[in-house]
Amino acid sequence: MRADARRNHERLLTEARAAFAEHGTDASLEDVARRAGVGIGTLYRHFPNRDALVSAVFEDAVDELLTRSRQLLTDPEPCAALVTWLREMVTHAGEYRGLARSLMAVSADGSSALARCSDPIRQAGGALLARAQQAGSVRADVAITDLLQLTHAIALAAEETPTDPDLADRLLHLTLRGLKP
Repeated sequence: MRADARRNHERLLTEARAAFAEHGTDASLEDVARRAGVGIGTLYRHFPNRDALVSAVFEDAVDELLTRSRQLLTDPEPCAALVTWLREMVTHAGEYRGLARSLMAVSADGSSALARCSDPIRQAGGALLARAQQAGSVRADVAITDLLQLTHAIALAAEETPTDPDLADRLLHLTLRGLKP
C-alpha cells in the first residue's frame, strides 16, 4: 500500500471508531469519509461495504479476545475460564452500538466481511468450551455457536437498556446456570 493510501486507511479507521462510538455501527459512512478528509469513493476503495469497515474496526478487539482465549486455555478451572471469556465477549460486543446486532447477523453468513472476525472467535471459544465439557463442567450438548449468539443477545439487551449497568452480568449469570450438566 502506498504511503498516502496507508494514511487514508488509518484515518478512515480512526474516524470510523469515533463515529461508531458516538453513533453506533449505523453511523453515516459519508460522515466517516468526510471526517477523515477523503471522498466516499476512497472509503469504498478501502472498505467495499459497511461490514468490511466494521470488521476492520473490530479487529483489535478480536486480537485481544484471541490472545485472552489462549491464556485461558491453561487456567486450572476450565469452566471459570470459559465464563471469563464469555464476559469479555459481552463487553467487547457492547463497545459500539449495533456491533452485537451485526455479529448476530453474520453468525450464519460466512461470506460477510465480519465472518473474518467471527470465525476465529468461534474457534477460540470452541476450544474453551470443549475443555470445560471434557472436565464435566458444561453439558455436552452445548454448542459454541449457541453461546456466541447468547452473548451477542446479552450485549444487545444491555445496549438497549443503558439505565441498567448490571443487566449484562445478570443475564450472563442466568445463561451460565443452564450450561451445567
